[in-house]
Parts: sequence; C-alpha cells; structure tokens
Amino acid sequence: MLDRNPWYVRTRLKTRQLLLVVALAEEGNIHRAAAALNMTQPAASKLLRELEDMVGALLFERLPRGVRPTLYGDALIRHARIVLGSLEQAQEELAALSAGRLGHVAVGAITSPGVRVLPAAVAAVKRRHATIRISVEIDTSNVLLDRLAQDKLDVVIGRLSPEHDKRQLRYESLAGEPVCAVVRPGHPLLLGSPVSLSDVQRSPWIVPPAGTVLRHRFDLMFQRASLAPPSNVVETAALLFLTQAVEKSEMIAVLAEDVARYYAAHGMVEILPLAMECTMDDFGLITPAEKLLSPAASLMIDALRAASRETYRLTGVG
Repeated sequence: MLDRNPWYVRTRLKTRQLLLVVALAEEGNIHRAAAALNMTQPAASKLLRELEDMVGALLFERLPRGVRPTLYGDALIRHARIVLGSLEQAQEELAALSAGRLGHVAVGAITSPGVRVLPAAVAAVKRRHATIRISVEIDTSNVLLDRLAQDKLDVVIGRLSPEHDKRQLRYESLAGEPVCAVVRPGHPLLLGSPVSLSDVQRSPWIVPPAGTVLRHRFDLMFQRASLAPPSNVVETAALLFLTQAVEKSEMIAVLAEDVARYYAAHGMVEILPLAMECTMDDFGLITPAEKLLSPAASLMIDALRAASRETYRLTGVG
C-alpha cells in the first residue's frame, strides 16, 4: 500500500539534493560539483548541510582538498543514483509513449543463448511492436553484469558466479550449456571410429583462456581420465579467430554446443565424436532486483522466456 506520508515527503527532500550527492561523489570536490549543477559553492554547501540535518548523519567528510563520502554517504549515493536513473527512464518512456513508441530496451547475452534464443526473441518483439528500439550486446557474463550494474543494459542472459551479489539481482534459470569439440570439415579424426580423450591428448587445441570456468573444467576432464591436460594449446575467447584457425589447421577447438551446431550448419566446422564431460553451469535471465522494468524490457523478457521454452523445450520458465 502506498505510504501517503513517507520520510522523504516529511523532510521535503529535494531532487536537487540528490543531484548534489551524486555530483559530489563523481567530482570529489564541492566547488566542481556546484559548477556541474550551475549553482554557487555557498548554495551547494547549504544544500548539503540541510540534507545532512534531515538524515541526521554526516554524509561527506570535509578534507583539505575535497570531500569523501562516509558510509552514510555511500548508502545515499547508491539510492540517489537509482532514483535519478528511474526518473530519467520515466521521462524517456513518457516521451516514447507520447510519440506512439514503447521506448528502448538494451539486452546482453553470452554467446550460446545469443545465437540460439536472442534472435528469435528480438524478431518476435519487432513483429508485434515495430517501433521499439532494441540494443543487443554479446559478451561474457562478467562484462555484461558490469554493464547491467552501470544501467547500460536492462536484462542479461548469462551466469551468476559466487562473486556476484545475488541480493542485488533477480535470476531466473533457463538452461544448461553442454560443450563439444569441433574440427575443420575433412579432418582426419572424422574418418575413424568415435574418438577418446587419449586420442586427442597430444593434439593441438584451441581452448578458453586460463582462469575461466570452462578452461578449468576442460583441464579437469583430462585429469579425471588420468591424462595430463593438452599442452599444445592456443588460448582465446574470440570466435572469429577460432573458426578461421580451425578452418586453416588440424587444431581442435572447444565450443558451446549451440554455437558449434550453428557453425556446423553453415559448413564452417564439424562436431568431433568425442564425449566432453565439462558442461557449463546453467544460464538465465538476470535483472536488477531494485529496478522497475520498462514496458519495452518487460516485453523483451516475455519474448526471451517464450523463445527459451521453444528452444529448450522447457515447461517451468516464466
């Protein structure tokens, strides 16, 4: 139920005070913050003192050459950014609605669902709402979640790892991600019977970079078979390089199965009949826990759920 007399109404909290808090965090200096907001330094200082009186705490330490947020200041800065971001988003949505549009949505995905799910979801949204502006990014989960935290993406299809603060994020699992080995069409290993790890242990490999989850599981797969991990390796996450290198050599590459099947369907690679027991963790829909979704973002998420149900034959998504 809506609180008709919340604290920010009782204390007459001003949007200008929130703008000042954010400007002080970014500038680290009250003179520069005041200039950024087109006000005088005395006016900015007075506004800050009034805000500190309202909350009953020191928000910024006054230093000889600037200011530094206290723990109270850090908390208010974080929420001020959310409030101001929501107000900016509201203005954009109202302008879009008045122009007969549903606005803009920015979505990021890791490669596998980016190849298999996202195109169908984007096409479905555009069929129903041609004026929605859609931005798409394909990258690693960590990069995409950084972009989500910076409010540069509305929704991510990716993975959460232990270092991510799950209290700040909503996560809805979609599917797992098996991996496979690929080679160029006509590769000698395709001519015989199914391949074992011992058959390829000394082969040249294109593998994920050291330190990644998939690289760790790839190496562990060989160790569990009492084999040393391949030492003749090229490390990369660049798909364009990987496909070209496989095409021009005898190298074997590790790819997510969805991506491998996409490239195989276009004749660029063939999937090697090799059991790869290094499946990646589930990926899913990730959105900020405290952010209200725009109409465009809600439509995109519904389309992603529908495309995932169709692609992965899921019954419990949504």
